[in-house]
Amino acid sequence: MENTSTETIIRIHQAQKEYFHSGATLDIGFRKQMLKKFLNAMEVWEDKLALALWTDLHKSYEEAYLTEISIVKAEIRNHLKHVGGWARRKKAHSPLKLFPSRSYIVKEPLGCSLIISPWNYPVQLLLNPLVGAISSGCTAVLKPSPYVPTVSRTIEEMIKSTFEERYVAVVQGNRDVNTMLLEQRWDLIFFTGSPSLARKVMTAAARNLTPVVLELGGKSPCIIDRTADIKTAAKRLAWGKTLNSGQTCIAPDYILIHKDVKDKFVQAFAEEVRNLHGDDIKEDRHYVRMVNDKAFERVTGYFKDGRIIYGGRTDAESRFIEPTLIEDVALDSPLMTEEIFGPVFPIITIDDNGSIISPCHPERSEGTFKKAVMEFITSREKPLAFYYFGKESEGWEIISRTSSGGGCINDVIMHIANENVPFGGVGNSGMGRYHSKESFEAFSHTRSIIATGTRIDLPFRYMPYKLFGLVKKIL
Repeated sequence: MENTSTETIIRIHQAQKEYFHSGATLDIGFRKQMLKKFLNAMEVWEDKLALALWTDLHKSYEEAYLTEISIVKAEIRNHLKHVGGWARRKKAHSPLKLFPSRSYIVKEPLGCSLIISPWNYPVQLLLNPLVGAISSGCTAVLKPSPYVPTVSRTIEEMIKSTFEERYVAVVQGNRDVNTMLLEQRWDLIFFTGSPSLARKVMTAAARNLTPVVLELGGKSPCIIDRTADIKTAAKRLAWGKTLNSGQTCIAPDYILIHKDVKDKFVQAFAEEVRNLHGDDIKEDRHYVRMVNDKAFERVTGYFKDGRIIYGGRTDAESRFIEPTLIEDVALDSPLMTEEIFGPVFPIITIDDNGSIISPCHPERSEGTFKKAVMEFITSREKPLAFYYFGKESEGWEIISRTSSGGGCINDVIMHIANENVPFGGVGNSGMGRYHSKESFEAFSHTRSIIATGTRIDLPFRYMPYKLFGLVKKIL
């Protein structure tokens, strides 16, 4: 894919600054009109977007619609319904000491925004933040991933046919383009990607004290306790790990499982993969491929870090990797220190005393399964997601003693599907939140305004502070 030139980037950035400062985006009617145009474009371009996702990722129409297109549509509809209320000036309580003033909370758009997205959900993760930019009254430059060129070109064509370039524009290219974009001064940078790239984004943003929203990833743990419904856990994990072939930022990354249910889970997982994808998953049109050869080689390279107990088939030509369970994994191996981003599942088995059952870990512990799980999770970077299968009260206790961006009890992935709750990371997995009102807030500044009448002017605040003793008691 050809890089957008430096001259074009500078021209678009300047045009968007001028357009924003003209005040054209401030009117709520204008914002609603643009959201309606956006929704109409999603309808018109739905089939082309789905075909592009199939071309680049082997993503079926059904999965493309459920995990990408429908999420953007729902977000637009939600903003159309509520943006008037979110943007409305609101009155706040004024204490006696401010009499006769009135206090207000005002929402204003931050201004010119830059949205950079990854390749794994290239429609949802680029266009969902755009909904917040539009509803808040910002302009936006969109930078899709070059790893999914068909999707990126299709989105560019859709945006060009829907919005003026001085309002919303798409630029294309590799990391050199990212570098050029980050050299410009933005009012907000919204980045979805890896923690390593996020550090570069944040470093660039710091030069201008630009606020950032960072949606990252990490190694999201999945705990399977002895109290878990194993068939349900296996079904939901087989779905969550094969969705987009594991190339999901909130995919369960590794399993911490009680030894009493490990063998039963492995058997159930294999059965549920067959139930979801048929006897030969390679032939299932719903099973996504690795995005490129580099990703294929990286993920298959994890096979050497342990013992395969299920799966393991691959095909380099089609970039197919079968869902694979691996045990006897060293905790300092790449499989347990890097985000997998593929259909490979390391399993760490823990007994009642909190000891890891593996030849890689001959030492014994004194404690409990629950204590070992909490210590394991808190000893590592904070993940984007947390999953627990077992008794709900036990899940809440472990959640209270650990930290993650979000999570589920007796489920996986589904917390992202509720547009009424915020989505975002913490620590190494990100900062800031979006979805629904949080998207509007992410692109807005909350402004406090005090309006004071002129007919009454109480003297107590003026030098030489007469009646100070009385004022002190009031304060």
